[in-house]
Amino acid sequence: MSEKETKKPSQKSAFREWLDSVMFAVVAATLIRFFLFEAYTIPTPSMESSLMVGDFLFVSKMHYGVRTPKTPLQLPLTHQKIWFTNIPSYLRWLDLPTFRLPGFSEVKKGDAVVFNVPNFEEDGDAPLDLRTFYVKRCVATPGDLLEVRDQQVFINQKPMENPERMQHPVFMKTKENLDEKFFDEYGIRNAPDASFDSADWLPLADSTNQLVGYKLNTSKSMLDQIAKASWSKSFDYDSFKDPKGVTFDAIFPHDTTLFKWNRDWYGPIKIPARGWTVTLDAKNVKLYQEAIAKYEGNEGITIQGDQILQNGKPISSYTFKQDYYFMMGDNRHNSADSRFWGFVPADHIVGKAVFVWMSLDPNKGLFSGKIRWSRIFRFVN
Repeated sequence: MSEKETKKPSQKSAFREWLDSVMFAVVAATLIRFFLFEAYTIPTPSMESSLMVGDFLFVSKMHYGVRTPKTPLQLPLTHQKIWFTNIPSYLRWLDLPTFRLPGFSEVKKGDAVVFNVPNFEEDGDAPLDLRTFYVKRCVATPGDLLEVRDQQVFINQKPMENPERMQHPVFMKTKENLDEKFFDEYGIRNAPDASFDSADWLPLADSTNQLVGYKLNTSKSMLDQIAKASWSKSFDYDSFKDPKGVTFDAIFPHDTTLFKWNRDWYGPIKIPARGWTVTLDAKNVKLYQEAIAKYEGNEGITIQGDQILQNGKPISSYTFKQDYYFMMGDNRHNSADSRFWGFVPADHIVGKAVFVWMSLDPNKGLFSGKIRWSRIFRFVN
C-alpha cells in the first residue's frame, strides 16, 4: 500500500467548524433576506393601531417581486452603517441599475407596504436601496385620482374602505377623572415623550381649570367600546379636524398659494403612471417636478419658476417612465406620509408587510406586560 493511500484526511479544528457554521448561516440569512423575507421593526406610531411601535414584521419580497441591489458591495445583515459605528457599511464602486424580478402580485390599494422613503433629508446621499424604510398603507395606485374630503379618502370619486383600526383624534366630553390604567385597558397609551399632537390621550380643562374631557386618538371600534361605560360622556369628532381651506407649508407640494390643502382636505391629485403624458402647466409643474427631476433618471433637468427645463429648453409635457403610489399611515394625524413628501416611485418599493412575529411594548418592563401576546403571530391586514 502506498503512502498516498494510507494518508488520512485531516480533521477540521473546532474553530474552523465554528467559522464554517457562521459563514453558512450568514450566507443563508442573506439569501433569505434578499429573495424571500426580511425582518423589520416598527419605530414610530404612524400605523397605529394596525401596526404598533415595537411590532416585529416579516416583509415578503416575493409578493411584488425581488428588487435587484443597486449597491451590491455591502457588509451582510447591515443597513447604512456598520453596527455600533458611524462607518458606512457599503462601497459605491459598483452602482447598478435597479430591476425587479417577477412577483405574484401588484401593489394593491389597502396593502401595508414597506418602501424606501423618497426625498428623506436625514439619509443624505445614501443609495436608493439603503435609504430609510417606512411602512404605510397604499391608498392610491398608478393612474388613480385621489382626494381626501373631511378625513375620508376618495379614489376616482368613490370613497375608499377605511382600515379597520384607522385612528383620528376626537374630543370625549366628560367630567370623570380617568387615569393611565383606564386608557391602558383600551390599548390607548402615551409614549413618555408624547407631545400634545402625538398624545393618544390627554385631559383637557376649561378657563377655570376644570376638567371638561379628554383628547383621544384611537379607532372608531375602540370608541364604541368606551361608549359602553356607565358614566356619562359624548364624543365630538370635529374638534381636532383641519378645517377646509386652512393650509400648512409642510403639505406636499408645499405651495399654499396654488393648493389649499391639509391633512383632512387634500387633492384632487392624479398619481403618475408609466406611459402617462401630463401637460406641464403651472399647477402640474408643482405637483410633478420632483418626480421628473429626481426619480425618472433624466439628465439636464432644472426648474425655473413654473417651468421645467431640460438642457436649458422648456418642456411643455412629460411622459412618465415608471409607476408611482400614494401612501398614508393609519394613524392619520400622526403620520409623515405622501401628504407631506409626495409620491412613492415603483423602484422604492421593498415588499408587503405580511406577519407580526413578535411585539414588545417599549413603555413597559419585562415582567409588567412587555410582550404583547395578543399581537404575536398575527397577519397584517
